[in-house]
Order: sequence, then structure tokens, then C-alpha cells
Amino acid sequence: MKCYDPCDYLAGNPYPGRGILLGVSADGAHAMMAYFIMGRSENSRNRIFTPKDGGIVTEAADPAKMTDPSLIIYAPVRVLDAHTTILTNGDQTDTLFDALSAGGSFEAALRTRTFEPDAPNFTPRISGLLQTRGGKPAYRLSILKSTDGRGSAVTRAFYEYEAPPAGEGRLIHTYQGDGDPLPSFAGEPMRVALAGDIDAFAPALWNALDMQNRVSLFVRAISLLNGESQTRIFNQHN
Repeated sequence: MKCYDPCDYLAGNPYPGRGILLGVSADGAHAMMAYFIMGRSENSRNRIFTPKDGGIVTEAADPAKMTDPSLIIYAPVRVLDAHTTILTNGDQTDTLFDALSAGGSFEAALRTRTFEPDAPNFTPRISGLLQTRGGKPAYRLSILKSTDGRGSAVTRAFYEYEAPPAGEGRLIHTYQGDGDPLPSFAGEPMRVALAGDIDAFAPALWNALDMQNRVSLFVRAISLLNGESQTRIFNQHN
């Protein structure tokens, strides 16, 4: 599989929707994660990322302009423990957190969920799980999407990456691009190259997102030596 520069890849797509990136820094010293959201409607664009309990939540940038919180207000990132972080594009974050806390699995938890009920788009639910126990990173990604584009059946795909190589990651996002209805992401998560530290990578990723549609970006680097983390958050509404 070709290894893409994630910034070049995203810069060529005006509307990838919401996206999750997981991987390992080029020097092998940090586990890397990123989550971004984009929006076309005023309601969808009226959001910011706010830190909470080690993760983030989406909130209205202007509460007076929020018309429908369903599907857009949720916790994209939750920290289960010192070695485990959950990232998703919806309230399945909580489904995963509760299931994993009770000893369940990533896959079994997501088998209780399906794509979003936003016909005609039937937006896929994308989810990620990053683990760094013992300084050895591993991660999983999943996408739940409409099988036929009509919302009558669901396809659930799971991807597991053990001992991922330094300088590489995987990126999955909700839409192939803009459209009406929006075309769901297709194929395996994209193999992407990770270069530079968080202060080089995070702004480059933010600047790669379409300026008219980007809403918020979260990036975190976790030291595989001592577990310390660095976080960067960008909001179009500051």
C-alpha cells in the first residue's frame, strides 16, 4: 500500500468529513493521534473542542446558534487509563468506554452500533483505540457504514495494527469527498507518513484542512518512555 503524506492527501480533498489518525512518530519515541472535524452547515461549523478529563468534548462555539445537538455534540476523545485512549466521531466513544471498562472488547462493543441515522448520507461511524502499555504501541480502527447506501444494512470493518513501525500511521475518515449525498469512505485506512514533532505536525495538519470547511483539530503525542503527553488543539472559532 502506498504511503501518503497526510497533509498532501488531506489538502487534495475539500471535504473528508471527520477523521482519525493513529501512528508512531518518526523517531519511534511517541505514539501519535489526531482527530479532526469539518462542517458544511452553520450548525455543524458552530463547534469547538474543549479539554475534559484528559480527553475532549465538542461544544457550541455560540450556544445561541445551536439548532440541533444530536450527532454533533459528543466526546471524541476519552482516556480509559494511562495506557488506553479512545477516539471516535460520535457517541460510540461512550459505548466503547463503558464496554472496555467492564472488560469487554473493542469489536464486541461496536457490533452493538451502526452508522449514523442522517439519511441520505448515512455517515459512517469511525472509531480508534490506541494502547501504549509497556511502551509498545498498538492500535485498532473501525468503520461502520451503510452496505448499500440506502441504510438497510450495515458493514462493520475492523483493522488491528500490532507493533506499528516508526514514522507511519493510518488515517480513516468519514467521506471520500464532497457530494450530495456525501460518499462514504471506501477501502482500508490510508497508510500515511509521520514526520516531525508535534509542533511541526499539528499546524501542518491543520493548515492542510480546507479553510472553508475545517472546524477543529486535536493532536496528541504520548511518550513511549514515560507516558507523558503533549496536546495541541485548534479551533476555527477561537
